[in-house]
Amino acid sequence: MKKVLIVEDEPEIVDLLSIHLRDLNCEVDYALDGESGLNKAKEHPYNLIILDLMLPKVNGLVVCQKLRALDNFTPILMLTAKSEEFDKVLGLESGADDYLTKPFGIRELIARVNAIFRRQDLAGQLKNSENGKFNFGDLSIDTERRIVLIGDSRVELTPKEFDLLILLARNPGKSYNRDQLLNLVWGYEFNGYEHTVNSHINRLRTKIESNADRPKYILTTWGVGYRFNDEL
Repeated sequence: MKKVLIVEDEPEIVDLLSIHLRDLNCEVDYALDGESGLNKAKEHPYNLIILDLMLPKVNGLVVCQKLRALDNFTPILMLTAKSEEFDKVLGLESGADDYLTKPFGIRELIARVNAIFRRQDLAGQLKNSENGKFNFGDLSIDTERRIVLIGDSRVELTPKEFDLLILLARNPGKSYNRDQLLNLVWGYEFNGYEHTVNSHINRLRTKIESNADRPKYILTTWGVGYRFNDEL
């Protein structure tokens, strides 16, 4: 049974989400403001946090950022009544795993939740089967502890930067276009936001490459997208 925390200040939406999540055999907890939601997320383990952006006391963006700063990598599905592109990108780059704009359809919500659970289960299977550790020259990745090292120095990555790195590193030599990366890392087709992939790749290169203009690990496949170097 998956445990889900809903942080939402509209009781009607909490009730609606709870009904459909319980139909998915989820155990549901909730908080009606950001401060209470943050405390619950810090004190209890959850498989998913559904987090409204506009909340009393502490807004969802701050809740998300504070959890990630505490190395809490529980998947976060962010909800908002806003639909501007700026808000979507800001939410995703703050550490949210997915983004849903109100009003939303229940079928779409369920699809997003199921996609997050599938990625979570797959990550657990891969971690257990492969001991969760990769080494490529000076680059070391520990998927269980979500730690990346260059030599002896730890590299601080956002959740999405880490997920992108893991996807590419697990499949060296395989080229992915931007749509595929959006689908595989964010869990669904995020049409029109290919530039989000570019910005994440650029920041990731800045953090792990000695020369981001001449990358050693994450290579560009011209006319396609990106791949991890299979000749290390």
